[in-house]
Amino acid sequence: MKGVSDKDAQNNKKIMGDKNNVKKPLQVLHISKKDTHIKKEEVVDDNQSPSKEIKTDIKAVKPQIIEAPINEGKKSNSNNINFDNVSYKELEKPLNLQHEDQDFIIERKVDEFDFDESAFLEALNENEPIGATGETIKGKVIALESDGLYIDIGGKAPGFMPKKECGLGVITNFKEKFSIGLEMEVLVIKEQNADGMVTVSARALILRQSWEKVASSAKNGELTQVTINGFNRGGLTCDVDGLRGFIPRSQLEDGQDYQSLVSKNLKVAFLEVNPEKRKLVLSEKKALLVSKFADLKLGQLIEGEVLAIKPYGFFVELGGASGLLHQSSITNGSIRNLREIFVEGEIIKALITEIDLERGRIGLNTALLENSPGELIIDKEKVMIEASERSLKTKTLFDEKVLEK
Repeated sequence: MKGVSDKDAQNNKKIMGDKNNVKKPLQVLHISKKDTHIKKEEVVDDNQSPSKEIKTDIKAVKPQIIEAPINEGKKSNSNNINFDNVSYKELEKPLNLQHEDQDFIIERKVDEFDFDESAFLEALNENEPIGATGETIKGKVIALESDGLYIDIGGKAPGFMPKKECGLGVITNFKEKFSIGLEMEVLVIKEQNADGMVTVSARALILRQSWEKVASSAKNGELTQVTINGFNRGGLTCDVDGLRGFIPRSQLEDGQDYQSLVSKNLKVAFLEVNPEKRKLVLSEKKALLVSKFADLKLGQLIEGEVLAIKPYGFFVELGGASGLLHQSSITNGSIRNLREIFVEGEIIKALITEIDLERGRIGLNTALLENSPGELIIDKEKVMIEASERSLKTKTLFDEKVLEK
């Protein structure tokens, strides 16, 4: 028996190493809707080709099956896979989800997704932002700090009111005025931050209410008493419900020595109220005029002097007040020239048809005193003489107008 040479030993070692390091081939995909019997080929000996073919029953198979030849020492040119010394028993049948008769559905439990609608809406309401800028909210003081206080306004976080926003002017007795549990109404001046906290103000709410109050007073022609607290080159300054008011020198009854009016009380009317521009202009002269208006009524017959003639009508002096007799209210006839009716300095009688306290204007009418259209042009003297009797006929008309208001 011949000894084994080193060369043969090395060859045998190389061959054994090649068998141990065989790469696993790609799996061949067989798809069928029916269970099919797959006959597998026996292990192929070296230097032999397969003696049997794989028989499969495949119907309507869409995926392409990769068939790789099993030849010793050869590799597939397309996929570079080594099939040396590999049997078909090593191939595993992959799981096919596409053509199985059974549907694969991920089950969901109702309990995992079911919810109470009322609880859901309640949760939304709890997380809903509270306090838009400009909104008025009622709350309760829950904590005091050196720089302000916290108010419970029903949100996920309390509202904070800086000390300077707690009221008008300087507050000396802060802790006494704002005790814990005090209910108060505030105005939101800054919407909530990342923590859900809003900034509120009692001062801003007071000022808003003051603007609303003076606007209503101006519209109704009301007068107000003010105390003069300062002056400048243009006029006097005063305080009206926490608002800074201004009285121009031209609107003072005596504007010569206006500085001497500081610390004195004046009765004034509202000339201009503009919250957006924070402009509040007052007038002493208008207050005197409005005081005279207080004695006037709609339908009242009044006597006055023609002060001026304008293209649109006559201005009539009514004892400190001025009335406008518009051209449309002079006569029911046709007018060629206003001076054919009245002249400057003439004393006339007319009915009051409008009292505008806000603008300080009185509307007059003489056409209602006519018994026929154009009578004032034809016989003006007769109409003026009988004006008192004729005005009684119009009383019902103005009574109905007052009721409509």
